[in-house]
Amino acid sequence: MYKLNPDQIAKQIEDAHQRSMALVDGLSSEQLMGPRLAIVNPLRWEIGHAAYFYEYWVLRQHLHRPPIREDADQLYDSISIAHDERWDLPLPTMRQTLEYIQTVKERVKACLANGEDAQRDYLAQYAVFHHDMHNEAYTYTRQTLDYPAPDIGKPGYRILDAGGLEGDVKIPGGEFMLGARPTDGFVFDNEKWAHPVELESFDIARAAVSNGDYLRFVEADGYNKREYWDEEGWEWRNKARLEHPVYWRLDADGWKIKQFDQWQPMPVNAALIHVCWHEAQAYCRWAGRRLPTEAEWEAAAAAEPSADGRTLSPVKRRFPWGDNPPRPDQANLDGYALGVVDVGAHAAGDSAFGCRQMMGNVWEWTQDTFMPFPGFEPDMYQDYSQPLFGITRVLRGGAWPTRGRLIRNTWRTYYGPERNDVFAGFRTCAER
Repeated sequence: MYKLNPDQIAKQIEDAHQRSMALVDGLSSEQLMGPRLAIVNPLRWEIGHAAYFYEYWVLRQHLHRPPIREDADQLYDSISIAHDERWDLPLPTMRQTLEYIQTVKERVKACLANGEDAQRDYLAQYAVFHHDMHNEAYTYTRQTLDYPAPDIGKPGYRILDAGGLEGDVKIPGGEFMLGARPTDGFVFDNEKWAHPVELESFDIARAAVSNGDYLRFVEADGYNKREYWDEEGWEWRNKARLEHPVYWRLDADGWKIKQFDQWQPMPVNAALIHVCWHEAQAYCRWAGRRLPTEAEWEAAAAAEPSADGRTLSPVKRRFPWGDNPPRPDQANLDGYALGVVDVGAHAAGDSAFGCRQMMGNVWEWTQDTFMPFPGFEPDMYQDYSQPLFGITRVLRGGAWPTRGRLIRNTWRTYYGPERNDVFAGFRTCAER
């Protein structure tokens, strides 16, 4: 079982805090509030909310401590405060917000040093992962709002000379256990529990779709050809008025891609990013391909072939390469590359079947609508999954800013099919 001790969780709390501070560093008071948009939160509110989550669950609900701020529920409870209202709240100043964050952090770390308490540790770990997800949201907020790149990169992590990776691999059919097992340690409610699904054999791309791959669809005028779009997708395309991905542009020097507030020459072999589910579907229709189902994606990432290669082994990996946590040569995670890398990079992270970058670089859209697994029961944070069932699509695998401590083969995230602001791309399967 993958379980951390309280000292390790305390170090993760500090690390998540330092990442948050780096992601809001250098922003003006106006930038910390930002425009009222449906796809972002005001950053000054969001960093306070992440701290409130620790306080509410660890200190108040579990340890029955009094609130640090009497108005914390009225300021930071995301369930009771409608999204549009967050810009109108009487928020503390940035200095007061940072003081609140620091107080929460120190009190939670202090309680972790106070003897054994499995439920306390579980809630603190949950809060760290919630914090990590918000840190990823701060990162795409900076992209959405045209802010400068955050100072989180490290030299040598941006690999743009590895080239492409063509072709499919065949995944044999058979019974596959979709979802997390009780022995897997910390998992979220929507991963519970592993249950058998029967898969037919299928062919899936070794790599995600690259910029160069998708450029051929754009240059074939794919955004203007109705036959590649279903009714909902065509409605989205017309409303968005796009003829290419949102952060692409063509100028006299060729195609460029916007990275935070900078336009850069398109790296043709890098993974396509910032496309929505509708765009992925349109590309698949043009290419004569399809998106993988959620079960197919997880099997390609986690399964191993049987001894004779004709079916799936009962063995299931935690990560594409095995059960050990990610190394930098295996996956583009943790934000250090400050962007996507070539689809041919990170060969050390290949799955048992030879699929590359099924972890990190870009979240990958799947065909499926986000639905509960059989026997679903919500965790203590009941609004983590339930409100999004039936109205969002499943993505798998994590992206370049996703924390390595958070991701695993069974982790499911979910966004509306129109979301092209998040760090999402896709890989394809051959039509049956």
